[in-house]
Amino acid sequence: MKVYDDMSIWMVAGSQHLYGEETLNQVRSHTEEIATYLDAQKGIPAKVEYKGILTTPAEITDFCTKASADPSCGGVILWMHTFSPSKMWINGFNVLNKPVCHLHTQFNRDIPWGEIDMDFMNLNQSAHGGREHGFINSRMKLNRKVVVGFWQDSEVHERLDAWMRACAAVKDQRNGKIARFGDNMRDVAVTEGDKVAAQIALGYDVYGYAVGDLAQVIADVDEKTIDALIEEYKAQYEIDPALLGEKSDALRTAARLEAGMTQFLEEGGFCAFTTTFEDLHGIAQLPGLACQRLMEKGYGFGGEGDWKTAALVRALKVMGKGMPGGTSFMEDYTYHLDPANPMVLGAHMLEVCPTISEDKKVKLEIHELGIGGKDDPVRMVFDVPGGKALNASLMDMGNRFRLLINEVEAVESGKELPNLPVARVVWKALPDLKTAAAAWIYGGGAHHTAFSKDVTTEMLIDYADICGVESLVIDADTDIRSFKKELQWNDLYYTMKGFAGGV
Repeated sequence: MKVYDDMSIWMVAGSQHLYGEETLNQVRSHTEEIATYLDAQKGIPAKVEYKGILTTPAEITDFCTKASADPSCGGVILWMHTFSPSKMWINGFNVLNKPVCHLHTQFNRDIPWGEIDMDFMNLNQSAHGGREHGFINSRMKLNRKVVVGFWQDSEVHERLDAWMRACAAVKDQRNGKIARFGDNMRDVAVTEGDKVAAQIALGYDVYGYAVGDLAQVIADVDEKTIDALIEEYKAQYEIDPALLGEKSDALRTAARLEAGMTQFLEEGGFCAFTTTFEDLHGIAQLPGLACQRLMEKGYGFGGEGDWKTAALVRALKVMGKGMPGGTSFMEDYTYHLDPANPMVLGAHMLEVCPTISEDKKVKLEIHELGIGGKDDPVRMVFDVPGGKALNASLMDMGNRFRLLINEVEAVESGKELPNLPVARVVWKALPDLKTAAAAWIYGGGAHHTAFSKDVTTEMLIDYADICGVESLVIDADTDIRSFKKELQWNDLYYTMKGFAGGV
């Protein structure tokens, strides 16, 4: 996953010629210093490039045209250092198709009370220059993020980090391809969706393949490739002795599945994929271990043909790159309804990504699977340690896509699960299980989610804003009465707005 290596954020300042060349030279110097400083910060995940200052409508339009056409540009940071009359920006904003962050800062942190004069005021007037810029953004209904604060403050860096990670996910998906092996699980509603609308709003393209196409690639995997994967498994995991003895053929079959699926995805340039247990013709096992390993490498995945969740898992993988917590395909499976300690057990049949296991020991085991009608599948089995996390789900609501986010607290149950041989995580939903579950159901949230221990709500809201997608948050402050009103207001807004995806 090289998305951050191939992406830069362009930073410019807005000004005008009213102040004279001496002032403009200072604006250039200040802007370059800030861009260079931000670029050097460890908490800033993408390269920040200084691109000068803009003082005329022609310069602004030229900058916006170049940023829109450059595939390496993941977004633009705009700073109104002095005062940039907002009408100058209209034509530029009409052509700009990259995410925008309005950095409302100033070069000096403090007012020099004893020395301040009109020359200083004319140079350092972001306080009112940013308001003029904000008006044209709002007048043109431009999706953007506004970050306010001194440019050396860690809080500013954290907010820029969240936005840049969202930019990276959007950049990745605008050229993204998702492979669907087989169709959706029959009679399921929420995994369906409009693929054309998704490409308009989110940028990725969804391709369907007969399982036989994949089965042929799997069948052609050579034995040396399988041998190499087996050695890799031995080095990384605690393996059930049966898989190295009387059931070694099952482990080799799992390795063959991984190798074939990897080859298919790499050759096709795919970033995410789906499978379904109802469509496994020509495949010996439901690919559990293969899906877990591919997610670990950064691929998005969705079970039962759920391409929207596959794309969302990939987006969160991109956003969380380099962070320690991990992201996985997930499903709310069952509740612990003890009034004193309500919890949710999350898992899936097999396909949970080991990146969320952190330091927990991962085991490779083989067990019967009661659905699918295939051989017993190999899978990773592990528990997930506690910590802050979230679940996110993307649904097609007919006239828009909705991103639903629930903040949760992963916990260690302290209970053994000897008869549940799957990867699993236990969490407490915020603000509480009853409120969170009711809000999720009122919001039409899917049973499939992207679960993450590193991606934040702010990143996902930024992502939704860039894509023009509705976002709803269930957190510690949620109450059902207000949440239902928000749903009603959003329905009215999107009905009046009509569907229009993208920046």
